[in-house]
Amino acid sequence: MTFFDLIGLFGGLALFLYGMSGLGSGLEKLSGGRLEHTLEKLTNNILKSVLLGATVTAAVQSSSATTVIVVGLVNAKILKLKQAIGVIMGANIGTTITAHILRLSDISGDSFFLQMLKPTTLAPLVGIIGIILFMMPNKTDRKDIGQILLGFCVLFTGMFTMEAAVAPLKEVPAFAQLFQQFSNPILGVLIGAFVTAVIQSSSASVGILQALSSTGMIPYSAAVPIILGQNIGTCVTPMLASIGASRSAKRTALVHLFFNVLGSILFLAGLYTIYYTVGFSFWESPIDKGGIANFHSLFNIIITLVFIPLAGLLEKIVTTLIHPSEQELQQDDTTLLLDSRFMVSPGLAIDQARLAVARMARLAGENMNISVTQFQGYDAKKADQMRESEMAIDKLEDKLRVYLLSLTERELTDIESHRITALLQMLTEFERIGDYSINLLECAEQLKQAGATLSPTAQMEFTAISHAVGEIVLLAEQAFLHQDENIAINIEPLEQVIDLMEELLKTRHIERLKAGKCSAEVAFPFIDALSHLERIADHCSNVGVYIIGYGKDVSDFDRHEYLRKIHQGETRHYTEKYQFYTGKYLDLIKPEPQT
Repeated sequence: MTFFDLIGLFGGLALFLYGMSGLGSGLEKLSGGRLEHTLEKLTNNILKSVLLGATVTAAVQSSSATTVIVVGLVNAKILKLKQAIGVIMGANIGTTITAHILRLSDISGDSFFLQMLKPTTLAPLVGIIGIILFMMPNKTDRKDIGQILLGFCVLFTGMFTMEAAVAPLKEVPAFAQLFQQFSNPILGVLIGAFVTAVIQSSSASVGILQALSSTGMIPYSAAVPIILGQNIGTCVTPMLASIGASRSAKRTALVHLFFNVLGSILFLAGLYTIYYTVGFSFWESPIDKGGIANFHSLFNIIITLVFIPLAGLLEKIVTTLIHPSEQELQQDDTTLLLDSRFMVSPGLAIDQARLAVARMARLAGENMNISVTQFQGYDAKKADQMRESEMAIDKLEDKLRVYLLSLTERELTDIESHRITALLQMLTEFERIGDYSINLLECAEQLKQAGATLSPTAQMEFTAISHAVGEIVLLAEQAFLHQDENIAINIEPLEQVIDLMEELLKTRHIERLKAGKCSAEVAFPFIDALSHLERIADHCSNVGVYIIGYGKDVSDFDRHEYLRKIHQGETRHYTEKYQFYTGKYLDLIKPEPQT
């Protein structure tokens, strides 16, 4: 094997890895993170967990990626360890799909149909179709499909390059002798584990082994221990991902390690027991790509079936080894949602960020509700509680902004980019609602310091508008939490009613001030409070519009056009709800109260 053959081997490996990455990335973008998101909805049914783990891994083409995501979900307390065990088992099965794709190159036959199925024909054809789809303008889904097809093409091109590079090894006796050494099961397992740990992909290391098998110099006795070692080597990535994570996440990575190591030991022991007692006629025969793919799948399926009844025992072992700490038990769940591990799946990471923004919305809503009660009777403890919540909102906003901006550096679909932009806007809206709630508190404190209280008339008016604002904040919070347009479309008509209420109450209060029926100590905090309530409603309106456009292609939704239509009465729903909220809130304060 010459120096130029080595260049061809490593160049082929580079193409192979890039093709596998492109294939997985295209599938991930096409799914929009929906496959990974289903992992959050797992039940305690371990068979369902295994099936979902296999499905997700087959789609993203990486058991390491799936396991890293699971580590993040456990770290965020979204998945329990018992659920994660099933997913990890399924991931080992799903990762074998790549080997079965690569075995297509062993297809032989002279018929036109078989000739078309051969990767030497199919890969270039798929590549042609892929580049046509990928270069289509403004067709996101087609671009993703094109990327998948191009990844498939590059994957096989890398395989062909590696096969061509190792072809001269057929004539090298030392190569055959080297693999005879790997027939030692311990050495074979160590080599397989080392290579997989270095490139951090069992699918890729199996692909390399399949390329080498094209020389016809690798016997089953050498390939089997290497494949078992490859399953152990793939544990490195999740173990690295668990560094700095919670103890639950460390337990998840440890389960993955135990499952693969114990599985390999048990399988190896059983296999060699049968070999030395009964024997295998094929043991020293050359293995081909199909044989490697079949054994890879067979091993993972058998070990999964063996360990499914032992899932509870695995959970107890790792829980005994790694006890939960007091700090872990008290850790803020919201911060854990913003786990960098989720970034391997941008769609899932965006969903987790959305849940964190929902937490911000809830805190802001709670602060708003507390602030308006302070005008009826000031409570210092509640004021301190509000300020602590406001600090939590500000910290969460900073973390969310950094997290979402980090996501923009990833490869995203147009819709994912739009969702990130919308989330950045919405977290600002909820943060401002929190700020105006603190401003309301300060107005109440001004009244307390002046020793003044609102008159019965002013208190009635303030209660009416604060109830309206309380409802619009709740609508914004619920619309965002559930991503429900049917709730969001109720926000704008209520916001318009609140605008009218604020204008009317300001005018009326200024008239009372001019008539000497109200002191300046009360007038200015009251008018400022009305402005803060109206500003809160404005931010809720912005949230409502973003919800209606959330997840849509930017070209499909024009915020300004939407607002123009509803304000001109072009939508029946807006008109009906505007009339409803007018009767519910505005009509209560329209008659001039008698003072």
